[in-house]
Amino acid sequence: MVRYEYTQDLENLRGAVVAMSSMVDKAITRSIEALIRQDVRIAEEVMVADRAVNDQRWSIEEDALRIIATQAPMAGDLRSIAAAIHIVTDLERMGDHAAGIAKIVLATANEPLLKPLVDIPRMAEISRGMLNDAITSYIEADADAARRIAIKDDEVDALYEQIYRELLTYMMADPSTINRATHLLWVAHNLERVADRVTNICERVVFSETGELTEINVSTY
Repeated sequence: MVRYEYTQDLENLRGAVVAMSSMVDKAITRSIEALIRQDVRIAEEVMVADRAVNDQRWSIEEDALRIIATQAPMAGDLRSIAAAIHIVTDLERMGDHAAGIAKIVLATANEPLLKPLVDIPRMAEISRGMLNDAITSYIEADADAARRIAIKDDEVDALYEQIYRELLTYMMADPSTINRATHLLWVAHNLERVADRVTNICERVVFSETGELTEINVSTY
């Protein structure tokens, strides 16, 4: 019975991490929707939902520490629990980045968008795909997949650089665009950080399965 409860605790912990990743994925999706539509209501919903993401993180950490204290896990199990703690920290930060985009929507909703949004939604799409794939690698305990996923961060970095150069051109050509361009640049920065944190998750998956703790994709940007 004790062993069954221990195994169930580990499964529940993993399930809670997966549930939290879904919450974060939704937050990113909704924040970009709010930006495209300049929708204050959606932005406010993202801000409110971020509190639930934070609560989920603390709940998972408490459960992880309880398992460590009561079950004294060893080797792979201990690495898996430690990885879960680090993963939910990165997920919580991703939620913060989504909330940061929502705050930008609230600050700029009375202004027209500077330009049609193409690269920013693409950044969000790639980052969300990375997150979903990284969580799949976590569920399936697939270190090789995690290594491959992290490489996609370069695509997000390249888009960020492209957006930066384009917005700088707008600002130089017309100083009246500086405020709107700067806010869009902060949106892109938040998405770039989301992809970075997915890379952190991939590193933790590799650590959990192999015991190897190292950077698995050093960006060229």
